[in-house]
Amino acid sequence: MTKQKIVIKVSMNNQKLRSKAMTIAAGVSGVEGTAIQGENKDQIEVTGEQIDSVRLTSLLRKKFCHAELVSVGPVGKTEEKKVEAIVAWNYGAPNYPVYEIRNSYQYEDPSCSIM
Repeated sequence: MTKQKIVIKVSMNNQKLRSKAMTIAAGVSGVEGTAIQGENKDQIEVTGEQIDSVRLTSLLRKKFCHAELVSVGPVGKTEEKKVEAIVAWNYGAPNYPVYEIRNSYQYEDPSCSIM
């Protein structure tokens, strides 16, 4: 089998949506690589073998409401691969409550007695 390249135009206007689109595309069977391309970074390029382009487009339509199949064709050997890595970072440590520990003997009021 020959590798194929599929380009789909998807309405993605921020990095979070681009990451979701690449996750959806990478989950389809036969996909070996995904990349974001286009002047407005609104196209996703998928490469691999035996990819169902109609199924991929409909999966993206379910999430993004607009997905248009631009092209399907064989991968050219002289073509350079464009790779854009999207990494999800966990920002900071989890927020746990902070308790202040006080020594009871330092804060006792000498005028108050419980006994």
